[in-house]
Amino acid sequence: MADVIVVGGGPAGLSAALFTAKNELETIVFDTDKTWMHKAHLFNYPGIRSIDGSEFVSETRDQVRNHGADLHLEEPVTDLERTDDGFRVETEDDEYDAEYVVLATGADRSIAEEIGCEFDDEGTVDVNLSMETSVDGLYATGAMVRAEEWQAVIAAGDGGAAALDILSTEKGEHYHDFDVPADAE
Repeated sequence: MADVIVVGGGPAGLSAALFTAKNELETIVFDTDKTWMHKAHLFNYPGIRSIDGSEFVSETRDQVRNHGADLHLEEPVTDLERTDDGFRVETEDDEYDAEYVVLATGADRSIAEEIGCEFDDEGTVDVNLSMETSVDGLYATGAMVRAEEWQAVIAAGDGGAAALDILSTEKGEHYHDFDVPADAE
């Protein structure tokens, strides 16, 4: 059983996966490679002067892989269900179990609806500040929780917030993924 499954490989999903994998939680990412980032060019992402959206996704995937996440490209999730000890994710190829799931499927809210997440008046998935849905252990991020506020940097922050909540729960105290220069040596 994995610790975390992330469904979606845009900025929100890859950010969540980066935080969890970097902090040694077994993380699996399912990415159909249909992110809007392939239509984007980033000039408004802090620390990046200019980068093509596809290049950004490729570099972020490499970063996530380097921290130990298992990326499943072109393996769409067909079903998500709650189990006694977490979640079961089904694809056309296999079944996977995890304690937590982070949904990062852009504006496609169908998985959240099928598993019974509550929605707000705007038709977006209702989450708390940590991006957790009404289903315990299930997080929703990015465009699925925001009406018309679809920016890569916002989505990445949502993914980071979800991951930090998972890490805090796992560690039993508030966790801050804060590195210092000595960590790079």
